[in-house]
Amino acid sequence: MLRVALIASGYEVLDARSGEEALDQLRSVLPDLVLLDMNLPGMSGLETCREIRRVSPVPIVILSVRNMGRDKVDALDAGADDYVTKPFDMKELLARIRAGLRRADLSTVDELRSLVLADLEIDFERREVTVGTRKVHLTPREFDLLRYLARCAGQPVSHRRLLQAIWGPDYGDEVEYLRVFINQLRKKIEANPSKPQYLLTEPRVGYRFVAPISKVMGGS
Repeated sequence: MLRVALIASGYEVLDARSGEEALDQLRSVLPDLVLLDMNLPGMSGLETCREIRRVSPVPIVILSVRNMGRDKVDALDAGADDYVTKPFDMKELLARIRAGLRRADLSTVDELRSLVLADLEIDFERREVTVGTRKVHLTPREFDLLRYLARCAGQPVSHRRLLQAIWGPDYGDEVEYLRVFINQLRKKIEANPSKPQYLLTEPRVGYRFVAPISKVMGGS
C-alpha cells in the first residue's frame, strides 16, 4: 500500500524487509529519506534507527502502532526525525515526508564550516563559538539553535519551525521554553543582550539571525 501510494506521489521507492537489509542497502544507495517500521524481524526498529543514524544523516520517519510517550521519546533519542502512529492518514504521512525532506535540504544546501562576523565567530565543524577573543561555552541545545538560525541568516524563522527542528516534531507550542534558550544565547554572544544585534525577535512570528558584516566559508 505504501509503495503504491508513494510511487503515485512521484517518489522512487526501495524496499528492505529487515533492519539488516536496510543497512546493507545504505552501503550502496543514499536515499533522501527512510520510512522505518518499529516492528521488524531480527534487528528491532529502534536498533536499526540507531545504526542508520550512526552512519548517515538521512531523515528517518518512524512508523509504529505504539502511541505511548515513552516510545516516541526513545525513537527521537535514537535519532528519528519524526514519529507517525498507525493507523495513519496517507495525506498526513506525505506531509511528514515533505517536511523531512525540507529540513534535510536546509541542512545540506550551502553547508557552512564557519561564520565570522565583527566580534562573533561560529565554527560549525568544531562546535565552537568565540566572542572577541573569548571562547564561549554553549550547551549542545544552545549551539544547535544558534547554528540553525545562523544558517537561515536574514530569514524570519517561526517559533514552531525552530522548536520542531531542534527539539523534534512533538514540539511546536512551547514558545516560553524557546524564549529561555534565546535569552541565554543572547547573554552569551551579544554585547548588549537587551539590544541584540545578532538574534532579533520577529514579533508574533519567531526569530531572525542578522549577519551584518560577515565572511562565510562553505564546504568543498
